[in-house]
Amino acid sequence: MKRLLIVVDMQNDFIAGALGTAEAQAILPAVRKLVAVARERGDEIAFTRDTHGEDYLSTQEGKRLPVVHCVKGTRGWELAEGLAREGDTVFDKPAFGSPDLARYVRDGGYDRVLFCGVCTDICVVSNALLVKAFCPEAELAVAENACAGTSPANHEAALTAMRCCQIEII
Repeated sequence: MKRLLIVVDMQNDFIAGALGTAEAQAILPAVRKLVAVARERGDEIAFTRDTHGEDYLSTQEGKRLPVVHCVKGTRGWELAEGLAREGDTVFDKPAFGSPDLARYVRDGGYDRVLFCGVCTDICVVSNALLVKAFCPEAELAVAENACAGTSPANHEAALTAMRCCQIEII
């Protein structure tokens, strides 16, 4: 079975930076464990990075969420220390979901894809649903204890939505 772990937006700005939350800080050990287990098993790992430019506040997202974050090249944009290694696959995405990531999963022929990261109700759900659309026969799962939403209620709502779309919540 060909497996892929997708770590969504575990960046400094979402953990303890501009949009950091206690929930995101709390899941970091679980995300680190999933990465370690995947590496031990020889599974592939892909990371996404929310990626904005200096013009963020003039974008549609920036007008609705006027908090500058994840500006390319800043410390806040970087993945949490110790998660990614040199040579790992990283997708810089200017929007919530990454069609490039979905194509990568489809073209890679993965049988099982596990998602973790932040935010459950924005980028995790967006990417999981894109991958589901591109790879309807792949087994998709989300690690509930390794995801954090913008609020506990939004986290639960996103998990419910993904369950309804036949994505396993583990």
